Formats: sequence, C-alpha cells, structure tokens
Amino acid sequence: MTAALPRQAASPEEPHRPPETPRHKARRRALTLLIIGLLIGVPAGYLVISAAQSRDSGKDKESKYSATGLTAGWPSKVQRRLYQVPVPHPADRIAYYETNNWKTSRLYVQFRTNSAGLDSFLEGMGLNRDALRKNDISISSRDQKISGWKFTGPGPWSGLTHHQKNPAPTQDVVVNTADPNFPMIYVVSRTVP
Repeated sequence: MTAALPRQAASPEEPHRPPETPRHKARRRALTLLIIGLLIGVPAGYLVISAAQSRDSGKDKESKYSATGLTAGWPSKVQRRLYQVPVPHPADRIAYYETNNWKTSRLYVQFRTNSAGLDSFLEGMGLNRDALRKNDISISSRDQKISGWKFTGPGPWSGLTHHQKNPAPTQDVVVNTADPNFPMIYVVSRTVP
C-alpha cells in the first residue's frame, strides 16, 4: 500500500476563491467551446474557400486552353510582346487564338481601329502604309481555315508579310479598308520555339 501524502496548506498570502457557481461554470464552458470551434472552424473554412477558388481557376484555364477558335478579348501582354503584335488604342472587335506545337507557335489576332491606330500598329512593327500591297491576301488558306477568317467581303483588301530573323516572329497582316476611317486588321504572327 502506498502512503497518502499530506495536502499542502494554502498560502496565507493567496486570497481565498469562492466556490464556482453553476452560472460561472456554464459561461466558462461556453467560452471554451467557442474558442475550440473557432480554432477548428476558421482553418476549415479557409481550406474550403481556397479549394473552391483553386477549382474555379483550373476551370478558367481549361476553357482558355481548350478553345478551338478565336476568343473575344485582348491577348495577354506577354502574348503581344512575344509575338510582337502591338494592338493599338483605341481598338474594338478584338479576338485572338494561340496555337502551339513542337515546330511552330502562332498567334491569330483581329481588331478594328481608326486610321491613326493602323499607322500606330504598323509603326509598332517598324513599318508604314507603303509596305501594304493592294489585293494581297498574305494570310495562308491554312491559317484562314484555322481562324475562320474569310477575306471575301467588300474591300479594298491589302496585306503584307513582315519577315524577321529568328527568334523574332514573322507576321502576316491583312487589312480591310472598306471603311477607311475604321480599318479591320487581321494578323497571324508565327515563331519557331
């Protein structure tokens, strides 16, 4: 048998605490449950929200990269810089499509701008309007089929091919000036990775 140890007497300097009332006990337990609930609930809620955002982000990327034709909107700044397609301001009716494979990467871009915007676009490529050749559809039938472009409407149509030394991209440009104040521009920029 073990001997019982004597209890230590309370310190005379310590104030005597009254016994805990049922009300105080219930309040203490409720506060403890609240703290435990917050310690578990806040991280769990954060994980649920984070997982939902991550799933949505994946769906957005999946739809972007599974596109099989022109997508309305601006190509990213990285795409415009990489493919050297200086879309001017103002511009509307903007759409783009990018294809990549082991051999060649292409960016298809269309937009409508004003007369000054056309000049700005050509200057951004290091060219001017003199480089455009009347009735020259420089975008190949293969690229027309991929992009869905048909250059059969009212014109006049003019085009150019801007060859550059690798790794800089080569651009094929077609311009429709049926409305000379608001020309429609079609660009295929291709680069070899």
